[in-house]
Amino acid sequence: MSQTLAAAPPAPTRWAQFYALTKPRVVQLIVFCALIGMLLAEPGWPDWRLAGAATLGIWLVASAAAVFNCLVEQGIDRRMARTAWRATAKGQLGTGQALAFSGLLGGAGSAVLYLWVNPLTMWLTFATFVGYAVVYTVVLKPLTPQNIVIGGASGAMPPVLGWAAMTGHVGPEALMLCLIIFLWTPPHFWALALYRAEDYRRSGLPMLPITHGPEFTRLQVLLYTIVLFAATLLPFVHGMSGWLYLAAALVLGVLFMAHAWRLWRRYSDALARQTFRFSIWHLSLLFAALLLDHYLMPWLRALSA
Repeated sequence: MSQTLAAAPPAPTRWAQFYALTKPRVVQLIVFCALIGMLLAEPGWPDWRLAGAATLGIWLVASAAAVFNCLVEQGIDRRMARTAWRATAKGQLGTGQALAFSGLLGGAGSAVLYLWVNPLTMWLTFATFVGYAVVYTVVLKPLTPQNIVIGGASGAMPPVLGWAAMTGHVGPEALMLCLIIFLWTPPHFWALALYRAEDYRRSGLPMLPITHGPEFTRLQVLLYTIVLFAATLLPFVHGMSGWLYLAAALVLGVLFMAHAWRLWRRYSDALARQTFRFSIWHLSLLFAALLLDHYLMPWLRALSA
């Protein structure tokens, strides 16, 4: 008995519980995409003080949205294996505590963006908060199986926020990056929903595999990866990037479509997990290639001149 008790993991501290509510891995991807927008907005290296303030502000507001999401969905989280551990779902943190924490993060982030970046970025980030935490979480997610598609607009905003932070306006290049994330979101989340279907069934959420069946969902994943592939070529067509990015976009796009094709033709939970995990690598490597192209290609042209 003593050995069993000694092997039990220690209970998380109160600060660890608060931190977990910010969904750190999700927010890291959001901040990464925003940083890509900042770096691509200017031909050279950015003003690092401005970029640092923008990164901090966006990270704080994104974390606030994640906490608010956990607060609103605490009842749903209790019924899902992958979220039942959250402190709000287990009742370890009260509604008032989570709401105050979300408000503190959101207020601090908005102040940083308004005072040290620019008002446009603050208002765009606030609109993104409302789009995710209210429109998506409260309205769309429990009502329609197209929640991921419509709500994906707020999740696609980070590059626009980064671009606005550096330039004070929103350019067509930022909107192309936004479009790529918008089209990437449905196959990314539907791959997850396919192998977590029973979790979503217990939650009562109208996710596509539940409302329309797994076969229809797998077809949608495939179709979205095809449209996404076309969208990833836009930066090269527009002249925003060069051949290095094009090569990466072609390889990554073909691999994503291959995953989706296999998922459509012969489904397994293992393959759905692989597709979900690859989707994260797809977006990360795609944007990393865009960034590498942005800085490396001018340097190579200067060397060859």
